[in-house]
Amino acid sequence: MTQGQEYDVIVVGAGHAGCEAALASARMGLATLLLSMNLENIAQLACNPAIGGPAKGHLVREIDALGGEMGRNTDRSRLQIRVLNTAKGPAVRVLRAQVDRHRYQWEMRKVLESQENLDLRQGMVASLLLEGQAVVGVRVKTGLSFRAKAVVLATGVYLNAEIYLGEVKYAGGPGGQLSAGELSQCLQDLGFEMGRFRTTSPPRVAGDTVDFSRMVEQPGSSEPLYFSLEPVPFEPGGEQLSCYLTHTTEETHRIIRENLDRSPFRLQPLLGAEPRYCPSIEDKVVRFADRTSHQLFLEPEGWETKEYYVMGLFTSMAEDVQLEILRTIPGLERVGLVRPGYGIEYDYLYPTQLELSLRVKGIAGLYCAGQINGTSGYEEAAAQGLMAGINAGLYVQGREPFILDRSQAYIGVLVDDLVLKGVAEPYRMLTSRAEYRLL
Repeated sequence: MTQGQEYDVIVVGAGHAGCEAALASARMGLATLLLSMNLENIAQLACNPAIGGPAKGHLVREIDALGGEMGRNTDRSRLQIRVLNTAKGPAVRVLRAQVDRHRYQWEMRKVLESQENLDLRQGMVASLLLEGQAVVGVRVKTGLSFRAKAVVLATGVYLNAEIYLGEVKYAGGPGGQLSAGELSQCLQDLGFEMGRFRTTSPPRVAGDTVDFSRMVEQPGSSEPLYFSLEPVPFEPGGEQLSCYLTHTTEETHRIIRENLDRSPFRLQPLLGAEPRYCPSIEDKVVRFADRTSHQLFLEPEGWETKEYYVMGLFTSMAEDVQLEILRTIPGLERVGLVRPGYGIEYDYLYPTQLELSLRVKGIAGLYCAGQINGTSGYEEAAAQGLMAGINAGLYVQGREPFILDRSQAYIGVLVDDLVLKGVAEPYRMLTSRAEYRLL
């Protein structure tokens, strides 16, 4: 085993949790290493190209108030922004922004690369290094090891990940990345209690093959809106890009019902493993058999791409069936499929094994953040990453952990729910989870 550089904190994974964790640690003056399987996929928006929404937008504002980056980065890369739930009370009014997927990643990478005390490095972590009951570093697949006083695991959905697409199944994660099988096995060997979750992602289509005149346009706000308390006005393309509303049809539902035998997750159920709040279109058609249509939203992916995300059409069906389904939807009769939707199955850690600081019980210096803790969503991941990065830094500095109470913040509710209640399905933040939300 070859020895690499020594750090105060190592963060494994450069998704939304990993970016916030690494920035928090480095901004506290600690020598920090951020390891990513692929530096081109830093802060990847693997599912929808949007930040915010009910409860999630509340998290983003709290991340910003605590010095995190997600709010500022969203403001720098947004395509449109608006306030949701304007007809309801102030506790549930919230910002939601469509963002330029590639610009969001590039802007975050620029922040990371310019951050003092922070090194970026590409490498797949294969195992943790422990001495007694304390973590002392990590070993990457090439054999090189890096030592540190604290480690934050922010591995997302890549632990022992498998992609499902109709009859096709293979090891891998979103964005064509590899599956982190060795690290998952290492955690199991160390005695961690682990479970398995599933989720699905919708197809992406070519905007120049869409008849938007058959859909309902949803423009952004005419008023200047920002997530960050320190807004940086940024208008890369002048006017905001619109989203578009359409619906499935009875013909859509007929095709889905006739092809349920090509939906791998329905044929191989995994009880409680799939997210309740963004179910697959197959599940919606079966569970709500009396419904003749379901809402779908076409969301732009960027200023300089014609790709659109079909929000609401979550599916793991075969690629040819997906195209047939799409062409039954008003405005998509001649649509071109750019990327098929897919299903993904992955390992996670039972979060009840964590303290409220997000430190692993019984292992000094080891913290976990993001979807490895059984959550879903970019915002939930970023919030945990920020807290884990802060607490890893405080641990290295010999200081008491920073813990938010559930009466103080939605982040407090999130962490409290995970650690004390655990998860039976991918956890999503909801305003209704916060009993103090009216305050």
